[in-house]
Amino acid sequence: MASLLYVGVRPELDAATAERASFRIALGLPSDELDRIDLVTAALPEDAFDRYDGFVIGGSPFNVTDTAKSDTQRRVEADLERIAARALDGGPAAFFTCFGIGVVTRLLGGTVTTRHPEEASAAEIRATSAAAADPLFGPAGASFAAFTAHKEGSTDVPGDAVLLAANDACPVQAYRVGSRLYATQFHPEPSPQDFADRMVFYRTTGYFDPEAFDTVQETVLRSAVTEPARILGRFADLVSPH
Repeated sequence: MASLLYVGVRPELDAATAERASFRIALGLPSDELDRIDLVTAALPEDAFDRYDGFVIGGSPFNVTDTAKSDTQRRVEADLERIAARALDGGPAAFFTCFGIGVVTRLLGGTVTTRHPEEASAAEIRATSAAAADPLFGPAGASFAAFTAHKEGSTDVPGDAVLLAANDACPVQAYRVGSRLYATQFHPEPSPQDFADRMVFYRTTGYFDPEAFDTVQETVLRSAVTEPARILGRFADLVSPH
């Protein structure tokens, strides 16, 4: 069986722990078959590319467009760029989410701005015509709901990337580069309960009106969001085909 590594990039380690659990369930893995590293506390090991067949990269309150970055954030971004570069070079497959799509976009020469934010919600995501032939996104259909919460976004697909999904608020919701690197602006891993729980960690960080917390959380819990997790399940199949 292929080995997968969850790459946490959240300073809030309890939130990262919950996120890792969400990824594990969406990937369809037993509890002991998704290893973890938190880049905010440790650098990516040099042997990671030999030990793992694939990486899933979680979200973060970091932003590529931040003007005053800590040494930790700069190191995290450099390690994420290493993962992306190896996937592009035929190394372990990688699935980047949220903050990670900005890192990949910048690496490939694209533009990331603060003009395309989305508050915490279950947003409608529309697949492009190219997505129909994609092994991960094709089965998801023409549109699906996914959880979003971000302050920046890519203005267009960078380099040789293939745009897979978009919506009115954010022109780049997902793309693929080559056959082994995927990136999504939306969060593919959480269930409605997972996302509602995550909101507690980020109640006052600008992803929604903190005074409307109860209303937003109730709306999240009523959301029918199922397809993004299946996309991750197909990524696991891509890394380790049956």
